[in-house]
Amino acid sequence: MNPQPKTRSIAPSEDSQTARTLLNLRGMILRGDFRAGDRISELPLVARLGVSRTPIRLALDRLCHEGLLEVAPAGGFVVRGFTVDDIWDAIELRGILEGSAARLACERLIAISDLNRLRHFRDAMEAHTFAGSPPPIEAFAHYMDMNEAFHAEIVALAKSPLLRESLERVTALPFAAPSSVVFANVRVPNAVRNFAIGQEHHSAIVEAIELRQAARAEGLAREHSRLARRNLEAILGDKSMLSQVPGGSLIKLPAAV
Repeated sequence: MNPQPKTRSIAPSEDSQTARTLLNLRGMILRGDFRAGDRISELPLVARLGVSRTPIRLALDRLCHEGLLEVAPAGGFVVRGFTVDDIWDAIELRGILEGSAARLACERLIAISDLNRLRHFRDAMEAHTFAGSPPPIEAFAHYMDMNEAFHAEIVALAKSPLLRESLERVTALPFAAPSSVVFANVRVPNAVRNFAIGQEHHSAIVEAIELRQAARAEGLAREHSRLARRNLEAILGDKSMLSQVPGGSLIKLPAAV
């Protein structure tokens, strides 16, 4: 009997080290430690992050797959820059995918009680009004967590692993994630009104899924994604606000006329 070929399994400690390295590198890129076009080399990161080359190499491959890095002509990776049109396309694509998720959630809903988590996240966001002076950063952080959880729960209700994977890739790009501009939102014109519209969308989406109104749920989810474009259009006109948005340094703004 021929012996089975040996395969090397990844130990849990290696897997978690790669995950931490990925989070660290993604955070460094989005907060502006690297600029668009900068070359990313493994050896400097070994010293900077205190990990071996293997998790760094795996993290760089993943960030390239996500779209934050590009393969350099001479090998290795460079930080990718994004045009304004790239950003609009990413937001539009998220809306299409989230609209499909809301429609599938309607069609595949089994019990009304399956919406309990979605209702919880909606109610937690409605507890924040953000009227008047800028609220504490803790309130924004909680709102962001609940907003991300709300969007993720709609995808979970869609029961489509392929759709989830597609959305994960799109929302890894700067400004495409549901909460990507929340921290800067409070300073944009009509900020309070935009938050109120977003909360109205959340409630309407929950209602549409509960009533199994698939076309309505899909349309609401797509319209909801366009709030991100509305907010970002205001932010792009103010560099002081843009600097507060993760990934702002990666935008290739048009040259001033």
